[in-house]
Amino acid sequence: MRKFQIFSLVFVLLLNFTYAQTTTFISEGTNQPLSQVSVFGKDGSIVAYSDIDGKIERKLLNPSQEKYQLVYDNFLLGTFSYTELDKDVVKVKDRIKDIEPVVIKNDKPSKYLLIKGNFNAYVTVNNMLNCYVDGIVTYVFDNKNKKVKDIKIQQYRIFSLENAAFLKKQTGSWDYRMFLDLPRLKHAGNLEKYDNGTFKIKELKTPVKDEIEVSGEDLQEKEMALLGYRLFDIRTVAHFSFEKNSKKALRDFNEYNEIKFLKLKHKAEPDYNQIISYKNFYPTELEFSNENDVPGVNYKKDQSNYTEKYWEGQTFPNMQTVFSSFFKDDLKEK
Repeated sequence: MRKFQIFSLVFVLLLNFTYAQTTTFISEGTNQPLSQVSVFGKDGSIVAYSDIDGKIERKLLNPSQEKYQLVYDNFLLGTFSYTELDKDVVKVKDRIKDIEPVVIKNDKPSKYLLIKGNFNAYVTVNNMLNCYVDGIVTYVFDNKNKKVKDIKIQQYRIFSLENAAFLKKQTGSWDYRMFLDLPRLKHAGNLEKYDNGTFKIKELKTPVKDEIEVSGEDLQEKEMALLGYRLFDIRTVAHFSFEKNSKKALRDFNEYNEIKFLKLKHKAEPDYNQIISYKNFYPTELEFSNENDVPGVNYKKDQSNYTEKYWEGQTFPNMQTVFSSFFKDDLKEK
């Protein structure tokens, strides 16, 4: 009996200790958890990113760094001290905005479903920005099987840092624009395909939307060797948002966010480099059509291609402004 009591006490203490190792961001206005809050260090590094429950691991914060900046919904929320973030719960005055309704055109059963919207994507190496792209894109879905048939980019601009380069045996110095792909939205219209035992699925209902987080992982126990390189600890977290209390169909779809983690090194390097890619899509128009001939431009990762300053739109997710506040003129458009 005494051993059982000791075991129970130890278990409770460990549970409390584990709980105390996370910080949860809560909206000051709604008291709901805030997912996708980025915590920036003073050097521009992204040190943490909150999950669907609004949580980050507190061990990612360094007590020696006095100030951090929080970014939510592509906007800077403000500067916070380590002491302010070193708590179980942190209330954040998030930017109050109504979710812009997706404009539905020609709402008739048709062969294709076209979803047009804004996107941004960026890659960090060891938490530091490496490259960035944003623009306007249209996804062509087969309206019968809800699969993506084509992805057409209408306009885009692309940036990378001045010091990025390609040195074969120094993966930490590479220019990772090859990772600046758009989200594939593979199962956006068939979410039930994630429910196969391979992925972890979490759902959250907020006052304004329904959210689903899907996560998976690979190479957790053993690295993979390929042409002199080593890959390890691959993880993906996909986040879908839909209209509140909806059927979570494509016509209810209003946001997608994806983060992929990869540890990479050349066999000559002593330590792994942490590569993280962020991909975001924000639908603005939905159209049913029997034609799939959507105009687009060639997506070349060595040059921008646009005809107007689309990023100046009030609702455009312009993370380039946030990054430029840290990196100034080192972030160069291609």
